[in-house]
Amino acid sequence: MTADGTAPDTVAGVLRRTAEDRWRIVGLLPRAGGPAVCAAVVVNLLLAAAPVLFVVATSRMIGWLPPAVRDGVDSPAFGHLVTAFVVAAAALSAQQLLAQLQVATGLLVQRRIDGWVADELMTAALGSVSTTPLEDQALLEQLTEASREVEHGIQSPGAAGAGMLALLARYGQLLGYAVLVGLAFAWWAGLGLLVAVLAFRHGQRGGLRRYAAIYGAVVARVRRLTYFRGVAMGRPAAKEIRIFGLLPWLREQYREAYLDWMRPVWAQRRRVYLKPYFLYTAVGLTALVAVLAALGLAGGDGQVGLTRLALVIQAVLAAVQLGEFYPEADVQTQFGMNAYRAVGEFRTGMRERTSTGDVATGPTVAPPPGRVADRPAGPADIRFEAVSFRYPHRTAPVFTDLDLTLPAGACTAIVGLNGAGKTTLVKLLARLALPDAGRITVGATPIDDLPPADWRRHLAVIFQDYLRYETSAADNIALGAIAHADDRDGIRAAADAAGILDALDALPLGLDTPLTGQLRGGVDLSGGQWQRVAIARALFAIRHGASVLVLDEPTASLDVRAEARFFDEIIAATTGVTTVLISHRFATVRRADHIVVLAQGRVVEQGSHAELLSLGGRYARLFSLQARRFATRSDTDLSDGDLSDGDLGGGPVDADGTPVDVGSPRSAR
Repeated sequence: MTADGTAPDTVAGVLRRTAEDRWRIVGLLPRAGGPAVCAAVVVNLLLAAAPVLFVVATSRMIGWLPPAVRDGVDSPAFGHLVTAFVVAAAALSAQQLLAQLQVATGLLVQRRIDGWVADELMTAALGSVSTTPLEDQALLEQLTEASREVEHGIQSPGAAGAGMLALLARYGQLLGYAVLVGLAFAWWAGLGLLVAVLAFRHGQRGGLRRYAAIYGAVVARVRRLTYFRGVAMGRPAAKEIRIFGLLPWLREQYREAYLDWMRPVWAQRRRVYLKPYFLYTAVGLTALVAVLAALGLAGGDGQVGLTRLALVIQAVLAAVQLGEFYPEADVQTQFGMNAYRAVGEFRTGMRERTSTGDVATGPTVAPPPGRVADRPAGPADIRFEAVSFRYPHRTAPVFTDLDLTLPAGACTAIVGLNGAGKTTLVKLLARLALPDAGRITVGATPIDDLPPADWRRHLAVIFQDYLRYETSAADNIALGAIAHADDRDGIRAAADAAGILDALDALPLGLDTPLTGQLRGGVDLSGGQWQRVAIARALFAIRHGASVLVLDEPTASLDVRAEARFFDEIIAATTGVTTVLISHRFATVRRADHIVVLAQGRVVEQGSHAELLSLGGRYARLFSLQARRFATRSDTDLSDGDLSDGDLGGGPVDADGTPVDVGSPRSAR
């Protein structure tokens, strides 16, 4: 084995890898369906026969031409000439038609296989209950390679399947020409022709295989290249690129990323194609010259007639062209199998990084309207019991023996510096991450004992990075409880409770307006409006059975006074719902029933706002620091106690991570 884990380039190793790759492609073909594959096979076999028939018919024409000219149009020779001409014309016409059918049947096979592979890839990506495996960089590189080819379909596994079938036409023709030479002249000549063409093909196909091997090592570089291209051509960065004059910088970054990707590819191409190809060419030309020289000598001695001479010459010249690159098969079978290999590696990697309890049991069908999945009866506290958790790519744990209770029906605010684990807490609650130790219970039931999809239907979560779905406003809200998407009144009620109904009704198509500027008739919303739509989505979920509301920085795009009013409205609309609030603004945090302060992977303080202030600990210092910081600002601008994202994570801290009092608001920045 070589350093990269591949077999050495011996003849046996090359043949074994080629056979293995071909067998993998063949194994994909049943995914396209029997009728589609059979149709493609028949078309390609007929496409193999048509050119061979054309060579036979035209050679017969050449052989009958002298006697037909000599004996006139009424002679049998002229009749044979016409018959040969008709057959040749029919073979040529059939070849053109079959070439189009080859494309059509190939696309059908390709799309069906790619659809199956895409489903397999999505199943693997969603095969874990948590999202933690997808934070592994090696897995992301495999996913990037696999999904890119499946998505674009140019060098996809489906294209490899169609290309494999197309080889039936190419190699069928080659075999037909070799047989014609053997029958019309000599079997050693037919075998020599076959060897010569296969030598050319080995140079082409073998070189392509070695050339393609470098791509597996540069996937990460391709991701960097794709990123800069997306930034330069995408809409999100368009404003900053113009304002800050970033185009020259982006152009240079893209150029460097492109060269970083292509330099090893260019070097590999020179290595596998330049010198080796001279050897393949020499072998092929030697065999061809020997066949043609022997044919010429035989023709000069009168041993080969005109028909046979034309037949052999045409077969040899047509076969030589088959030693070239096959645009319908070569790249597809090589890179398409690389893509499918990446799918397999990603699937295996997901299995290896997924614990037994992290395996999804498959999609769970949503309950019909009016029915909520089983859960512990009545309001129940949610408890984190000695929970420890560390991300796979980090050395320091996020939580160590975390004990925390979220009282049923109450609002609990989570406070902590940036990196304290507030969002990770939400992931653990939603089973998007699984504890390394300890457990989480609702009532007396561990949430691990509940089907993940059933448990999540009782959660309404607004993440910091909530999605903006490029579909209608109504759909954006209904996605909170998709099984109840026909509840139009509920959608309007949720939008009203989130304070966005009037704005949505004012859109050109009201709630049916697509929320994207990329679609005709669509309208994009402001950041604050989008945030209210996301909140309405969570409220719609509560309307249809969710009993736990998680607000992860839900109002970052709202001003302080609007946030305070909004929070009061949300509390009124979610009476009896267990609420978890993550916010950096104390104007909101202080309204919570219960406040928890996280630090160094544990709960360091908890209680009501008044209790924590009287305690005089970390929470009181944070609150007092930020209150003083904003004391000089006008009451019309801020509410006393406002705490922005940078306030908890960006200021000076002492040895244990506590923000220190740095005096004036200006110096505190």
